[in-house]
Amino acid sequence: MNRKDAHEIVKSIRKMSNYVRFVAVINSKGKVIAYERRIGHKGLLNTKSTQNQFSHLAVKTGMSAKFDRQLGKVQFMWEEREKVQTISFTINKNTVWLSIDKNVIRSEVLRIIDNCLPIVKRFI
Repeated sequence: MNRKDAHEIVKSIRKMSNYVRFVAVINSKGKVIAYERRIGHKGLLNTKSTQNQFSHLAVKTGMSAKFDRQLGKVQFMWEEREKVQTISFTINKNTVWLSIDKNVIRSEVLRIIDNCLPIVKRFI
């Protein structure tokens, strides 16, 4: 994926909801291609922890692909944590990862997911 496409994805997703804290496109090595953070919000992870999170995500995405033939491709992964919710989408070997405020109701998270899917699918 080129940087222009990655920036287009990030901007499209970031502007769809004020509940989206952070959006990034991460390559298969865990390196950030493009990202955008909501203005006025500080990240929950320091730089090293962010790098580790993205490396972990790249490994998890690669491992999940091993089951695609039997189970089908992953559409998205949604994690609820104590401080934040995260959603990731796979685009070939890349991952779109976003964090959402913790206190957002599930129906709003599902609306965000439903709005992200067409954006992501344009780049598959």
